Amino acid sequence: MCGESALALHELIDDIPAAVHIAVPRGSRRPTISYPPTVVAQYAAKTFDLGIERFEAAPGETIPMYSAARSVVDAMRHRSHLGETLALSALGRYLRRSGRGGVGVGVGVGVGVGELQHIASELDALAVVRPAVEAVLA
Repeated sequence: MCGESALALHELIDDIPAAVHIAVPRGSRRPTISYPPTVVAQYAAKTFDLGIERFEAAPGETIPMYSAARSVVDAMRHRSHLGETLALSALGRYLRRSGRGGVGVGVGVGVGVGELQHIASELDALAVVRPAVEAVLA
């Protein structure tokens, strides 16, 4: 799970995504799923596993999903496609819930600014994420 689906499951956006967003490593076969509506994103193989955690979709059944921090960084990276308002709203909610670097309070929330910076650095997105974090925290 990635994108808007992960943001919704982490309760970082109020929207109900119109499709399930999933990720596959770039260069791999894109799955064809007839139902539910699905959006398939391809991410670089070297960073594909960065920030993956398990989400309990049903009792005893878990699925891989990007962490709250990874989902926010991805939203900032793809804000021209997802929408700047959605990306900044998710960032603001993440920062309010996780604090300025302390341990998060909400379900699936990382460790605040430090985790965002780590993931943004690994994804070469610090230039996008850092000014947005500073603006939200100002």
